[in-house]
Amino acid sequence: MNRILLIFISLAVLSCAQKESIPIQIYESNIIPQPVSYEITQDNFVVSKNIRLDIQTDDAQVQTFVSSFTKFLSDAGITTDAASGNIMSVSLNENPKESLGAEGYDLDIKGQSITLSANKPAGIFNGLQTLFQFFPSDFKFDGAKKMALKGAKISDYPRFAWRGLMLDVSRHFFSVEDVKSYIDKMSKYKLNTFHWHLTDDQGWRIEIKSLPKLTEIGAWRVERHGRFGSSRPHPKPGEKATYGGFYTHEQIKDVVQYAADRNITIVPEIDMPGHMMAALAAYPEMSVKKEKKFVAPGSKFSEWYGNGRFKMLIENTLNPTDENVYEFIDKIFTEVAELFPGDYIHMGGDEAYHGYWDADPKVRSFMKKNGIKDSHELQSYFVQRVEKIISSKGKKTIGWDEILEGGLADGAAVMSWRGMKGGIEAAKLGHNVVMSPTTFAYLDYTQGDHSVENKIYADLSLEKTYSFEPIPEDIDAKYILGGQGNLWSEVIPNLQYAYYMTYPRAFAISETFWSPKESKNWESFIDRTEAHFTRFDAQNSNISKAVLDPIVRTYTTEDGKMMCKLDNNATDTEIYYTIDNTYPAKYGIKYTEPFEVPKGSLSLHTQTFRNGKAIGRQLKIKREDLIKRVERKERVLIAED
Repeated sequence: MNRILLIFISLAVLSCAQKESIPIQIYESNIIPQPVSYEITQDNFVVSKNIRLDIQTDDAQVQTFVSSFTKFLSDAGITTDAASGNIMSVSLNENPKESLGAEGYDLDIKGQSITLSANKPAGIFNGLQTLFQFFPSDFKFDGAKKMALKGAKISDYPRFAWRGLMLDVSRHFFSVEDVKSYIDKMSKYKLNTFHWHLTDDQGWRIEIKSLPKLTEIGAWRVERHGRFGSSRPHPKPGEKATYGGFYTHEQIKDVVQYAADRNITIVPEIDMPGHMMAALAAYPEMSVKKEKKFVAPGSKFSEWYGNGRFKMLIENTLNPTDENVYEFIDKIFTEVAELFPGDYIHMGGDEAYHGYWDADPKVRSFMKKNGIKDSHELQSYFVQRVEKIISSKGKKTIGWDEILEGGLADGAAVMSWRGMKGGIEAAKLGHNVVMSPTTFAYLDYTQGDHSVENKIYADLSLEKTYSFEPIPEDIDAKYILGGQGNLWSEVIPNLQYAYYMTYPRAFAISETFWSPKESKNWESFIDRTEAHFTRFDAQNSNISKAVLDPIVRTYTTEDGKMMCKLDNNATDTEIYYTIDNTYPAKYGIKYTEPFEVPKGSLSLHTQTFRNGKAIGRQLKIKREDLIKRVERKERVLIAED
């Protein structure tokens, strides 16, 4: 079991010459993501007030990466410019090790030295993140105590090149400092791609100097509170738009550099042809109907019928038959390409409603003239035009899997979100794929019991996220760039709640895309995750501990009794419950086997404990809600009883 260990042994174990009996604290890492090769040794590195830092390269990026580590040591009371003492050396391999690639590293922690080497600066960065995890989250040097890092020999490298998180800043605006904090947190877990969802119906967040109304109008909406949907009214006549914000060119350059200093590439997304209501509020002439629009404040403007079918009640789609639209898009991507040095620009392409296209005589005439048989082919025509614009800026195009409809543009990569199907289709066509299916990677989905969590339209547990395997059978792995978790922000108004929804599921994303498939182990992962709960607590960062809560399932027996089964993912735990409206659960019954839920007006109270101490939240679930958890076909009979 990999936990932070606090082991007290005699100092004489490390130095027979000294007869002191001062205890020594030895810290062992709980590394996330799991390294490829990780050998624990008994040659522990004793931490002293002075550590000699020997950087054996003049590479500027390595210097930047190491500076964050030296600052960490300095803040903890340790100097790194000493002429003597234990040494930490950092170097780039003169003869690159093929197994390490661009992001791998070797880390050797011994009694008097720490050695970190890599082929490229990115590997040094990743090695430092592992080394950080050997120190406790509240580490401060105390001369009155002896401290040591557990000896280890690590050789490590990623399984995939694209390991990312997406943050939606349109539904709710996140400040520059918020975005930097989000990037900083993800970098500590070797995630290297930040997908920045900058535009949508609810706000345009990037300055485009050649189209100033995009931010003068499109970045602001009337303020509304509560859940998105019919409970949020449309703007009233004359109501001022005061909620929102946007990022200037200078701010974006600052964030891009901040990310680069943490080995993170930013992929900007400008979502089109749909999800453009904020842009159309500024430039309504870019739509088919050319009617005046507003920036959506989260009010209802669509109807969803299931299986991906929907209808837009207000037009939010660009006109793909208007040449002025492509001039408009060219201006946008000219500035976007100048701001973001990464290879890819994300063009969205999802959930584009075709109804306004189909109903317009001019659009139908254009389609007939150009041999376009239906609106799916018209969207493909649009995607191909946009791909050429993006490639003309020296960038590659990536889009959601809807860009496959009607034929995929040459050179475009696909981000598969509607399950794995789109990614499989694209890979078979020889296109690069980033896997981010809802079933494993949508971090806005409810992650815990509905009695204590915000319930939305779907659930995604930590265990489900961890079970993700991004390479489908019979697919050439070379086309799978990697994958990411996506955080849509309809119900996420601030950074701390963004952390809560992202972590610990981002740990699972990180391990899936970094660690070897065969080394993934759920029990080990849960133990390591609990250790990182302590790190988040020490940093005053929100994190979901829903995985520690009881898992409540109900079913019926052949004679019609409703039974309740309790389970838990954490190790070495006990679950207590009451089913007679008494509480707290700790004074109830220790769970050993499924039990009958009796009839009557009552609630289940249940909670997880370890060594007599509560580690999960107490759940309270009414009997009528327990009935809802039974399979639908059995539910009516119970309710009728």
